[in-house]
Amino acid sequence: MLSAFGRAFRTPDLRRKLLFTIAMMAIFRLGSFIPTPGVDYANVQQCIASEGDNSLLGLINVFSGGALLQLSIFALGIMPYITASIIVQLLRVVIPRFEALQKEGQSGQTKLTQYTRYLTIALAILQSTTVITTARQGVLFQNCDLNVIVDDGILTSILMVITMTAGTGLVMWIGELITERGVGNGMSLLIFTSIAASFPTSLWSIAGGANGAVNFTVMLLVIIVVIGLVVFVEQSQRRIPVQYAKRMVGRRMYGGTSTYIPIKINMSGVIPVIFAASILAIPGLIAQFGDQSADWVIWISNNLVQQSSPLYIAVYTLMIIFFCFFYTSITFNPDEVADNMKKYGGFIPGIRAGRPTAEYLDFVITRITSAGSVYLALIALIPTLVLVFLGVSTNLPFGGASILIVVGVGLDTVKQIDSQLQQRHYEGFLR
Repeated sequence: MLSAFGRAFRTPDLRRKLLFTIAMMAIFRLGSFIPTPGVDYANVQQCIASEGDNSLLGLINVFSGGALLQLSIFALGIMPYITASIIVQLLRVVIPRFEALQKEGQSGQTKLTQYTRYLTIALAILQSTTVITTARQGVLFQNCDLNVIVDDGILTSILMVITMTAGTGLVMWIGELITERGVGNGMSLLIFTSIAASFPTSLWSIAGGANGAVNFTVMLLVIIVVIGLVVFVEQSQRRIPVQYAKRMVGRRMYGGTSTYIPIKINMSGVIPVIFAASILAIPGLIAQFGDQSADWVIWISNNLVQQSSPLYIAVYTLMIIFFCFFYTSITFNPDEVADNMKKYGGFIPGIRAGRPTAEYLDFVITRITSAGSVYLALIALIPTLVLVFLGVSTNLPFGGASILIVVGVGLDTVKQIDSQLQQRHYEGFLR
């Protein structure tokens, strides 16, 4: 593997792509530490130290690589773009125009990408306003009474909103540049960078408590086992064979080939975990603006904010399973796949074309998604359950879902580098 890295950097074209990707990731991390105008950097650092791991907007903070609590120019990170992409994808089911653009090919995809960019900027304005408001009201840092914003004027607030929105646009542009000129998917690599940057801090907080060495060792072993499980499952496929009948077009004969439909066990990726974590964060957000001594606020804090709460674990698991089925039903349409196969003369051996094929695909997808949803829920909960077993109060960002994202992006990037090495007749990373 190390020799493959050496060959990758000895290839001029691939070396330029790798160095460009690393440089863009470094710029992204650098921007996470540049404070927004109007922010008292010293007070922010003291509040972060007093806050610990319990942050109101922890979901966005993970995807920003900790830049949110720093109130930096990249405070929102890649989260507005992720939200916009999910919304545009879901709107394909609701708005026929979006569905038509999806079927138009490259030109339609270009328009959808443009809509995603516009929506990203709109969401960045909304989210930056929310972050600044919560910081002013002292809700962003619940255990800190220091003023993190030095000026309460309207001009300062507008400047901060413009700066954070511009930072989001720059992050989006960096991601697209990596996709175009670098190696791998730019947005995925930025997410990878953000989450990987938070791992050392989380693990170090475990090592610093009581029985730190034992807890750290156990947690490290659990992470290694989870990584192995994720790699094994993410590489697994259910291949449905497809046969294309021979047909004459003019003087030429087409078809007669055999192929397959690859169906992954986890077709929805990490999207269900993001949805579930986002929705479960809403009650805690609402409770922060209520009377902290009220019964309903105390109940929410004890049951829907603490990750070790049995009710939180149960609701989190059920929501992950639900969103697995929901998102899979949106991204994979058995009727559409069956119609396309029938149109081009394809059929599954032993299954009639048309409606029987759609029913068979729906049956297979339901069975695989059932196993995939349980797998995803277990991966998301294993680190949390281990921390509860060890008696550690630290909340790992996203739990096992962070590992799922990091491993998934890493595998995809390594595959792309491997394919470019094989184009140059080199032995790649994968054997």
